[in-house]
Amino acid sequence: MKGRGNGAIYTTKKRSFHNKTSHPLTAAEGDPHKSSLSSMLRLITASLCLQCHRVTTSLPSNFRPCGTLSSAENQQTVEALYDLSVDIQKVRKLKGWVLHQNPAYTKEVADLLKDLGASGNIISHILTVHPEAVLCNPDQVLAQKELWMSVCPNQKVLVGIIEKFPSSFFTSSSHHDNQRQNITYLQSLNLNKRMITKLMASAPQSFSRPVEQNKDMVCTLQQTYRDLGGDKANMKIWLQKLLSQNPFVLLKPPEVLRQNILFLQDRGFSTAELLHLLSKLKGFVIELNPDSMRRTLNYSQDTLGCSEAELRGIIISCPALLYYPEDILAERFQGLLSAGISMHQITQTPTVLELTTQIVHYRIQRLKSRGYDVRTASLDVLNGTKKDFEMSYGKLQLRRERPLFNPVAPLRGDN
Repeated sequence: MKGRGNGAIYTTKKRSFHNKTSHPLTAAEGDPHKSSLSSMLRLITASLCLQCHRVTTSLPSNFRPCGTLSSAENQQTVEALYDLSVDIQKVRKLKGWVLHQNPAYTKEVADLLKDLGASGNIISHILTVHPEAVLCNPDQVLAQKELWMSVCPNQKVLVGIIEKFPSSFFTSSSHHDNQRQNITYLQSLNLNKRMITKLMASAPQSFSRPVEQNKDMVCTLQQTYRDLGGDKANMKIWLQKLLSQNPFVLLKPPEVLRQNILFLQDRGFSTAELLHLLSKLKGFVIELNPDSMRRTLNYSQDTLGCSEAELRGIIISCPALLYYPEDILAERFQGLLSAGISMHQITQTPTVLELTTQIVHYRIQRLKSRGYDVRTASLDVLNGTKKDFEMSYGKLQLRRERPLFNPVAPLRGDN
């Protein structure tokens, strides 16, 4: 249907515009029956705006950008970063809020890194991946430099650490006292500077918190080690290895360790076996909990069809089994079985369960090209890292001699 009005022609089904009464927020002026809808929408809008303001202002200070946030970018910061060949577009995309901060100390931070011996490319990389560094007060950065140099052998090593772990170096000035106290405490445990530096770089949170919390966890680890029959003379080496494999051990509550040890004792593991588990796989007993271990152990036992004693032996051979949830284990069991590998073979070499299904199938195909049949041979050759497998694969000696009755026959395994 078409309407007429002052020569205008329009269709009622398709309009390219709306008048005052066609929009929900203005409709009330032309139609009193829509006043309630208009009021409701205005109320919702006002409520959302107020809620957003409350959420922003209630965020903890460590979740809010420091300094003053303006609506426009700080052009001095942008230009300084351009001069340093920083990828501004990447910064805008990932951490654009930094460019709106004032004050910023781009030149000062870059000069300090340069004084440490960092090249232009390294400085550019650091400020691209961690642009928050330009918000750190120069005095704060200088204090961090002095703190890190107390454990770093030289400035070159420190530059390498900052390049790899910039967030560990550019941290809050409020943590300096805790950092110093934790360094002093770890040195009292006879941990060398290289170990302490590694811990500071990979697990800075453990140095930012009060030293008493780290002391509590270290004492719990040491006491557990002694209770399980560990040699006191080797405790320093054991602790160093544990911390180097999993620097985040210090951040775990001591009670988690106690609960996990008690659970495994109830499952029949001896003190010697528990000491073995505690020393393996990055301190995994700290990372788990009784519920997850119970589900994994029950599933593994049902799938393998083994006894409790046999299951404990399998876990000792492959402690990583305690890590995996049931769905991952189900996929890996199925992948091995589909390749023709038997449950008996898996029981004899449970470490194959540490490999993903894709890696297992790839390695099986590589071995098959050499005439190695995993269905009838040992699975040990499948194990290990990529480097370990390549070495085993290279050393694999198969019978490739020419048959005596046909000296011109191709070698077995040649394609």
